[in-house]
Amino acid sequence: MFHVVNYTGSREENYQLVLKQLKALIEDEKDTIANLSNASALLNQFLDDVNWVGFYLWKEGELVLGPFQGLPACVRIPYGKGVCGAAIKEEKTMRVADVHQFPGHIACDAATQSEIVIPIYRENQLYGVLDIDSPVKSRFDELDQTYLEQFVSILEHYI
Repeated sequence: MFHVVNYTGSREENYQLVLKQLKALIEDEKDTIANLSNASALLNQFLDDVNWVGFYLWKEGELVLGPFQGLPACVRIPYGKGVCGAAIKEEKTMRVADVHQFPGHIACDAATQSEIVIPIYRENQLYGVLDIDSPVKSRFDELDQTYLEQFVSILEHYI
């Protein structure tokens, strides 16, 4: 049984708790869409100052919208385009302090000011990305990146 926990510790302690909650949510569920849906809801509940949390899944040479929390979003993102496309092209996390300074940024939500995108792999093949947007510039730091990459690493074992 999964129980929502209040986050009252340090940022590191809170992230560690979220990682444990993620595992509890998905370890006994085989359905990938259900797991990604709960993962986006968990992060949306946990993270302050975010306006979109979700997944884009790699299908037939492009990223296609998957489970998310937030306003309606762009449905398809071509390889190499925007922050999401750049993350898969570069095969690394993209942490952008000001999306308006990012060449080729795709503005799905005009309120978005900063973004972090983490590629997801399954069996060494691109699976998709975790995309998180914020209405605050420079919202994401190294600590966020470290723990969100761990979050994705846990997900990779259950998709």
